[in-house]
Amino acid sequence: MSSPVIQVQGVTKRFAGHTAVHNLSMDVPKGVILGLLGPNGAGKSTTIRMMMDIIEPDEGRVSLFGGSLGGRDLSHRIGFLPEERGLYKKMKVADHLVFLGETKGVAPHAARTKAGEWLERLGLQDWADKKVEDLSKGMQQKVQFAGALLHDPELLILDEPFSGLDPVNSQVLKDTVVELARSGKTVLFSTHIMEQAEKMCDRVVIISRGEKVVDGTMAEVKREAGGLHIALAFHRDAGKAGPVLRDRSLVATVDDSGASAEVELAAGGDSDRLLEALMQSGVGISRFEIVEPSLQSIFIAKVGADAARSVAIDDSRPGPGLLDDIVDVVSRHA
Repeated sequence: MSSPVIQVQGVTKRFAGHTAVHNLSMDVPKGVILGLLGPNGAGKSTTIRMMMDIIEPDEGRVSLFGGSLGGRDLSHRIGFLPEERGLYKKMKVADHLVFLGETKGVAPHAARTKAGEWLERLGLQDWADKKVEDLSKGMQQKVQFAGALLHDPELLILDEPFSGLDPVNSQVLKDTVVELARSGKTVLFSTHIMEQAEKMCDRVVIISRGEKVVDGTMAEVKREAGGLHIALAFHRDAGKAGPVLRDRSLVATVDDSGASAEVELAAGGDSDRLLEALMQSGVGISRFEIVEPSLQSIFIAKVGADAARSVAIDDSRPGPGLLDDIVDVVSRHA
């Protein structure tokens, strides 16, 4: 059995008396898409920065590709998209991608060819000779995404890659990540968008307040969550369902979205009784289906209370961005 591509062992990181990550252990097997999930301030970006050797853990260790070298020394094998987006605004898009490729050891001519291919693939070919500052934020994000892939890395580490993207561009990035994973790449991405993670991930790790609360394949996580879940949709008078969904003799938990809901039946609860109560309430029901628990419902059950409470200090503190990392890599290998 091959060693994990990423192995995190008992890692802890503190900032000014605040513990951002506490005793975290996790493995990322080769060839999977793993979602690192958690609410804002959970420690996701701090964990990724330690994987990339941008910051060092106070305790524990991170191993990449089964060896002892850190993320900076292995940057030629890793495609990294940081949470802090950063591009040179005055550079032309194609030139910027060539520059990023060269920092990872790609020859100038090859980098120019690959830049053109990625710009076309991501629908940006008409912007190749425009300055970065002329692009929308979403387009700039796609450029930075392409820059992380130009050198054909074995491992992709993407920090909130879908944040701020419209549905169309989010789909483009999702399709690209899935295609790369199917070609044998290993992908780790962080997000708090559960629907995206549930569709894409082979494995998930959920952290809350710096500690791991869930770790496993999607099937394992759903099986462990247990319970009998009902997916509901309403086409008329959705408000009339409220009293029924609040009845704890019928419903243990509910994720109520107004026109739809997912409920977990109370212990000893009965789906027929729930359906009968909803029909008697006068609400129009267009869906009543027994389903597996969604990742969204599992996430809320595991971290909902913690996520709703703000903390004085979180891991959204300023950290090195892409350009800082590039300059450091260049200086180390000059």
